[in-house]
Amino acid sequence: MSLFNQLVSRTIMYVPGPVVGVFARKYIAGEALEDAIRVSRELNAQSVMSTIDVLGEFISSKQEAVEAKNKGLEVLDTISRTGLNANLSIKPTQMGLKLDREFAYQNVLELVSRADELDNFIRIDMEDITCTDDTLDLYARLRRDYPDRVGTVLQSYLRRTLADIEALADGPLNIRLCKGIYREPREHAYKHPQVVNSNFVHALQRLFELGAYAGIATHDSRLVYEAERLIARFGLQKNDYEFQMLLGVDEQMRSILVAQGHRLRVYVPFGRSWLPYAKRRLKENPDIAKSALKQMFGMT
Repeated sequence: MSLFNQLVSRTIMYVPGPVVGVFARKYIAGEALEDAIRVSRELNAQSVMSTIDVLGEFISSKQEAVEAKNKGLEVLDTISRTGLNANLSIKPTQMGLKLDREFAYQNVLELVSRADELDNFIRIDMEDITCTDDTLDLYARLRRDYPDRVGTVLQSYLRRTLADIEALADGPLNIRLCKGIYREPREHAYKHPQVVNSNFVHALQRLFELGAYAGIATHDSRLVYEAERLIARFGLQKNDYEFQMLLGVDEQMRSILVAQGHRLRVYVPFGRSWLPYAKRRLKENPDIAKSALKQMFGMT
């Protein structure tokens, strides 16, 4: 890691919000749903799907959770009304997971039920290790009645991920596979990048063996290569998987994948609670800050 990247990674959590906003502007649609709809429409015009996320997590009251659920319902209704090729991503803690697991389940159930009515889909995001068991339980319960309307996320940096795949193998699987961004203790997470990548490939292969629909969430060209190799090996059709990327990150890779005929979905976050998300992304990928600085000073 370069000296600049080390500096960003170590200090980003202490940087004032307005400064972070300068670097993060490209990677967040805006504060309003209209911003996410506008960006999703632009992506659709480029043959790219989107998943819309209302930013905010680890809420502290049930009222906040109800408000987040209602905003999710509004997103689903707006997607349907505008005819976008988009779905909805939610965070379990935003639905009240840390307050009351059954309360959170009922909130997510309402969203999944509405997605079913509108022929859409809910992605249950994965948060830190304290949420993993409850999130997977939530997914397993919901997929019993809505197997085609709900999916979740697994992270290749967690030591448990291959075991989690096996634990979920008794039913249909719709999994977004990513590396993971939360800072977890060594007993839970691999720390070496090559090991994390190897586990990603092993997990993706096992998902394909089980007939899962995989959202291959990566900007790493090495993992894209390995994914394409597995796609060819298993003889998968274009509707059997999709690649997924973050808004504003490696748009050239996005164009390459689309030109090759792959389905691709971009994560489109919006909302007033953008700062924690932006700091995590900058910590994960300091090159975002480097790119923004070059644009600011007219460098190429």
